[in-house]
Amino acid sequence: MTRVLVVDDEPGLRQSLGLLLADAGYQVTAEGDGAKALERALAESFDLVLCDVRMPDMDGTAFLRAYRARGGTALVIMMSAYGGEESALAAMKEGAYDYIPKPFRPDEVILTLRKAEEREQLGNTIATLKAQLDTRPGSRALVVESQGMRQALEVVARVATHPTTVLITGDRGTGKEVIAQAIHRASPRAAGPFVAVNCAAIPDTLLESELFGYAKGAFTGATADRPGLFEQAAGGTLLLDEIGELPLPLQAKLLRVLQESEIRRVGDQKTRRVDVRLLAATARDLAADAAAGRFRHDLFDRLNVVAIHLPPLTERREDIAPLARHFAARLGSRLGRAVMLSDSAIAWLREQPWPGNVRALEHAIERAAVLSDKEILEPVDFGKGPLPSPVSPGERGEGRGTLRDVVERAEREAITAALRGAGGNRREAAKRLGVSLRTLFYKIDRYGLE
Repeated sequence: MTRVLVVDDEPGLRQSLGLLLADAGYQVTAEGDGAKALERALAESFDLVLCDVRMPDMDGTAFLRAYRARGGTALVIMMSAYGGEESALAAMKEGAYDYIPKPFRPDEVILTLRKAEEREQLGNTIATLKAQLDTRPGSRALVVESQGMRQALEVVARVATHPTTVLITGDRGTGKEVIAQAIHRASPRAAGPFVAVNCAAIPDTLLESELFGYAKGAFTGATADRPGLFEQAAGGTLLLDEIGELPLPLQAKLLRVLQESEIRRVGDQKTRRVDVRLLAATARDLAADAAAGRFRHDLFDRLNVVAIHLPPLTERREDIAPLARHFAARLGSRLGRAVMLSDSAIAWLREQPWPGNVRALEHAIERAAVLSDKEILEPVDFGKGPLPSPVSPGERGEGRGTLRDVVERAEREAITAALRGAGGNRREAAKRLGVSLRTLFYKIDRYGLE
């Protein structure tokens, strides 16, 4: 059932529209105050908004402008009395889908809403196809067999055409960057650059200049002006991966960029306008971090306009078989020989715990293919036991395997314990382990712990 919000200061019109639309099968909510309607439209999920142009306090154009600026995605249809066509047309320039002149006939209202629904469905279908279509060599698969991924793709299709900030959450290795790329492909910015940066992989002292750039002479070694990633992503999309690792002082500067669409290079006095669609991704619970003071509440609210959560691979086992076949086919093109999976291998892969999610599945198939000359991989090619995962206390030592096996088991256990003790913060985990952040990233990737 399509949800419709009616915004009009005339009680009689709200009532008559409510009855008319309810009889036509719509679920109707009505508000007589523009400001209250705006908060409700952003707090709840609506498919269509019918809004009067002329209202006291906040008129229809102001409502529409604020609704779009704060990430509203419903189609907005304006209503105007005779003589108000110019205002209605001005509202359409602000992003309204259509307008209906007052007084209107009942069938005219229903027809306009039906047309809007058809247009939205068509747009979502096109956006879904664009999101899934990626013919570049080495492209990663966007598999949507499971219900959880279908729901994620539906949100991708809805938000892609809007400039809304999107927060993508999920365990490490679930495909957050793949979803970000899908949003970019389905957006009007698809022809522009897609730039991704892992905030945890860059030292705090360099992160600001990496994001915003720097001016000549800003610090030792700054021999020329250098644009940052925001400027490099102009006209396109910037993904801030692992945004939960962003230092607090830099969070305040990022918030200003989001609010003002301006950046200032390190060591420069002037500001520069930037036209960038921002996406953020994290494996952390930012709401909990904000409550604990580790992440700014205002930045979290600004990022969390639309959230897409990716379930772990263990909760989307329908995706394992098509993902595995995709990875095998892509790997075959890289190795210059056919790589396929037997039915028993697929069945075996579906039963594994996959602590590293999709990335671990991809690495396991590559490992098996590289270490075997077979065209069709069998379960034995992946090893007789479960795939690498954090070891249990009962598996420690006991002289099993080579010295290298024992060392690797100990490393996996130590890294897992350090990450758990640091609450997932990899910088802190690296300090506890006494290794560089780069070394920790390498080990995490090698052991499939993400």
